Amino acid sequence: MEIVTLRKIMSFPRRLALLPLFFCPAGVFAQQSYSWQELRDKFKSTNPTLQAGAIGISEAKAQEITAYLRPNPDITATLDQINPFTNNPCAGGNIDCYRPLGQALPFISGTYLHERGHKRELRRESAQKATAIAISQQADLQRTLLFNLRAAFINTLQAKAVVALAKESLASYDKVLDVSRDRFKAGDIAQVDLDRLELARVQFESDVETSSVSLRTAKIQLLQLLNERTPIEQFDVTGPFDFTGQILPNDEFRRIALDSRPDLKAAAQAVDKAQTDHRLAMANGTTDPTFGMDFARNPPIPVYMGLSVTIPIKIFDRNQGEKLRTQLDIGKTERTRDANYALVFSDVDSAYATLMSNLNLLRPYKAEHLQRAVRVRDTISFSYQHGGAALLDFLNAENDYRSIQRTYLSLIGSYLTAAAQLNLAVGNEVIQ
Repeated sequence: MEIVTLRKIMSFPRRLALLPLFFCPAGVFAQQSYSWQELRDKFKSTNPTLQAGAIGISEAKAQEITAYLRPNPDITATLDQINPFTNNPCAGGNIDCYRPLGQALPFISGTYLHERGHKRELRRESAQKATAIAISQQADLQRTLLFNLRAAFINTLQAKAVVALAKESLASYDKVLDVSRDRFKAGDIAQVDLDRLELARVQFESDVETSSVSLRTAKIQLLQLLNERTPIEQFDVTGPFDFTGQILPNDEFRRIALDSRPDLKAAAQAVDKAQTDHRLAMANGTTDPTFGMDFARNPPIPVYMGLSVTIPIKIFDRNQGEKLRTQLDIGKTERTRDANYALVFSDVDSAYATLMSNLNLLRPYKAEHLQRAVRVRDTISFSYQHGGAALLDFLNAENDYRSIQRTYLSLIGSYLTAAAQLNLAVGNEVIQ
């Protein structure tokens, strides 16, 4: 018998297409799996929104340099009494020479504005506090985006669990279906019963396909947040998809939130900056003298020097509107801070209530309902395979098992989402 080799059965284009598989290093097409910590670290370094916020902090620091700059001095140079139409006697005195600068008087003066009332220091202080607010707002932006990332991460884990459940249910059903085919061949069941079993398999296949699409969609959302172009087949996440029964009291979460929430810190910093801006507005209302010094020549005086001080006369206070605005801004930021305090308590209480509600539903599922659903399915399946149960009872038991399992997975997803919502409300990852 002739042995057909790979060279004989494959055309040249196909052999050429397989060349990268032989020359590419191992692991190029391997799937990269990320834990939550790895995913979070990658997100912080690659997300463009966070990167833009970091640039905003650098811009705020640059404003500190501008705020503390001193005024530049002014220098004025004057050449007066230029006569371009008169001839002056030359050195010998017999003839006239064209000397338009013969009687010119040079004059050089310099002035410097002296800022009173610690204006520079207050401008720098205001700019520094604006930078501190920008840092707190960046932390708050990261807090919000991390919640979105955590929600997408949980959705992916839930989708993976649903896919595993769908495949496990399909494999279990196929075993029963194989036994039923043998029973049909032996004449133990009718053709209509076998047909109903074959038709019921379509729902299991549909569950596998639907859950697979949901898993791909969840991965796409994660890749978007990571600003990643990795193919979906090479990207995966891993982590525990379960719940914990140990939760701190609500008052403890409130206390942590008051210490950790960056938006609350930014609101308090805004009040402090408003007070500084009001002091700066008051300082800007003070008059700033301008000191000057000049040098000139006025024959027969070869060189003379003069000093000057210019003081604005404050008849009208042109800064009174800014003083009033900054005073009102203090009250506005204080009200905003108080509103943020109320919002913190509301966020924590709502997230805590949702978390406890999901936890109260999960406990009986894990303690009783899951085992009961498995026991009922296995009992009815065994009974049906041995002719002790009706086909309808078997199908109902399979549907009840899948329904209980999917509800349990959905409750775990809701619990983990509520935990992420509580982390968002607290401003720290108090529940992993």
